[in-house]
Amino acid sequence: MRAVVVVPVLKRTGKPAAELTAASGRSDESRLEEATGLALAIDLDVVHGTVVPVAQPKPGTLLGSGKIEEIGHILNEKDAGLVIVDHPLTPVQQRNLEKEWNAKVIDRTGLILEIFGRRASTKEGTLQVDLAHLNYQKGRLVRSWTHLERQRGGAGFMGGPGETQIEADRRLLQERIVRLERELEQVRRTRQLHRSKRKKVPHPIVALVGYTNAGKSTLFNRMTGAGVLAEDMLFATLDPTLRRLKLPHGRMVILSDTVGFISDLPTHLVAAFRATLEEVLEADLILHVRDLSDPDNQAQASDVLRILADLGIDEKEGSERIVEVWNKIDRLAPEVREALVKKAASADNTVAVSAITGEGVDDLLGEIGGRLSGVMTECTVALGLDQLQLLPWIYEHAIVDGRDDLEDGRISLDLRLTEAEAAELERRLGNGPKPVEEDW
Repeated sequence: MRAVVVVPVLKRTGKPAAELTAASGRSDESRLEEATGLALAIDLDVVHGTVVPVAQPKPGTLLGSGKIEEIGHILNEKDAGLVIVDHPLTPVQQRNLEKEWNAKVIDRTGLILEIFGRRASTKEGTLQVDLAHLNYQKGRLVRSWTHLERQRGGAGFMGGPGETQIEADRRLLQERIVRLERELEQVRRTRQLHRSKRKKVPHPIVALVGYTNAGKSTLFNRMTGAGVLAEDMLFATLDPTLRRLKLPHGRMVILSDTVGFISDLPTHLVAAFRATLEEVLEADLILHVRDLSDPDNQAQASDVLRILADLGIDEKEGSERIVEVWNKIDRLAPEVREALVKKAASADNTVAVSAITGEGVDDLLGEIGGRLSGVMTECTVALGLDQLQLLPWIYEHAIVDGRDDLEDGRISLDLRLTEAEAAELERRLGNGPKPVEEDW
């Protein structure tokens, strides 16, 4: 379908445009580019895009009559039947604009819901999108029906005015919402069960988060060898994916790829996807992937941190759990890339990488291992013949610095492992690891 993209920019009186742009962190051109990218993500043919300054939003149409007439002419010239308004619209504004332009109108929330509806491939993802869409449509039934003025008869002998069609439709919609919420609650309980099972085999969880199209799935594939869809488009992947990842020193972790974030993410989606986003809350380490080749990467990072705060990860906690991953350095000029790599190396909790070329990924794996190592304990363990079955567990959970195969069949191991894993090894051994003896 041929579409026109309209980006309203609300101007506050008394403040110049440059000051407003600095406050929001985004230029008008970048907003138009992002809105066009969202439209292309569902295979729309964008024939025109425009930024519309709005000095005083109109309650009935948001835009002024002059701009509405101008966009109407563009629709006729381009033979377009769809207008995407990159701004939340009330049901009344949406209906009035459709009448003025004689075309279908979708606001930013509706467009993102449409993308998510196409991307959802699992039952859980479909449930979450359906719930968000129904909550969005609840206030927009007036534009979806032509028979809303009809009434249904009242119950009992007295009759009465009965229930209008729109009331019946809203009741049915609410019943569907309640049913979906119950199903999603079951999904949440199932996820909690899976997490509790993973805790019994204590692999740390590492979650990838970031603005949409920051390169999370490409980095996920590079680190794990998985085949997750990774394309240069907004919201290429939606459903979360978990894979095991072996760190350089042999420790096993679980890497989680999550849905991308975006500015002005609809509240319906945040609420519906809470079951999925709980994977981030449960993570031992969060990798915040940023696209350093995007001029608006700082504003995008602020949006991601704001959503994490809404989920319950405050700034203080985030500084302890979040590692910034500066991605797509391969797209930068050589001198800029070199300066960024040096800056990342000297900064805390920051690693510069290229998920495409693999540059810096080894440094990232080392950073993950260092952050998850915790307080390391050194010990020497002598395994008897009846304890050799513990070798695979030891090699998976500890760093083996030395091994000595003794003549009587026993194996002596010099280990480094966290206090929690040392306690678990002690439980498995029965007599526990022996502390390293100091040379005096």
